[in-house]
Amino acid sequence: MTNPLFYAKIILFGEYGMIEDSQGLVVPYSFYKGTLKFSDSDSEFEKKSNYHLQKYADFLENLSLPEQFRLDVNRFKEDISNGLFFDSNIPQGYGVGSSGALVAAIFEKYCFTKHNPDSISKDDLKNIKAIFGEMESYFHGKSSGMDPLICYMNLPILIENKENLDKVAIPKGEEGKGAIFLIDSGITGETGPMIQIFFEKMKTEGFRKTLKEEFIRYNNACIDSFLKKDMNPFFKNLKKLSHWAYEHFRPMIPESIFNIWKKGLDSNAYYLKLCGSGGGGYILGFTKDYEKAEKMLDGFQKEVIYRF
Repeated sequence: MTNPLFYAKIILFGEYGMIEDSQGLVVPYSFYKGTLKFSDSDSEFEKKSNYHLQKYADFLENLSLPEQFRLDVNRFKEDISNGLFFDSNIPQGYGVGSSGALVAAIFEKYCFTKHNPDSISKDDLKNIKAIFGEMESYFHGKSSGMDPLICYMNLPILIENKENLDKVAIPKGEEGKGAIFLIDSGITGETGPMIQIFFEKMKTEGFRKTLKEEFIRYNNACIDSFLKKDMNPFFKNLKKLSHWAYEHFRPMIPESIFNIWKKGLDSNAYYLKLCGSGGGGYILGFTKDYEKAEKMLDGFQKEVIYRF
């Protein structure tokens, strides 16, 4: 029996802001995926993955989870000794949820109680997110559990605030001139140090004030207009959001992206924002005219994730 595939995720809106109670919109991204498999070769990748799973199993063994979320760690360890590994093409350090997909895959396969993502209530979503946060803390030190939740549900999720989240339908993509796309910064980013920078910034009153009064307002307005497919206010707020990030999230913007970020703001041809914690990996781009933006971003590797 083949194990299910778990897709990557993309935070369209809400990176960092969600820590401070902004809304967030997170979507699955099926271009990248991972699944648990038994090794039939001795490849370096498979051996390395198997070794990391052994270490992770030791961590899970000491995690005390509520009854309905308990994991069969003994069976997991037995499978690891029989060559289990995580076969994944999700790039690490790119902000698209490589550890989230792994956590979701392990929960789905080894949780004693079977949960069906289709029939999970709003309250259960909150509980599972908290469990995933504990499971993923092994990788990042502190985790909201959002990445594994998206990978597990394989549905867009709207984070309303710290307490509430719900499944949401995003407007159906269609072949138009506009696009949301990813730009490869060419370097990997590490979540931990970036979050550290953010918390350092949060110690200054000026930054806290502008985050609450400007960033969160633009971010929430973008989500609202995007879900309504109201593109004029969407791009108006997106420009403000992109400009705010250029001013205040500078340490999180990879150096290779600096000039093109500014070029987008100056020309209004496209706007950029962080994809996840930044520092490297992917950057998100939004444009009303992808052909034009693509020419201006010549030399950068790009992937379109949504057309409108």
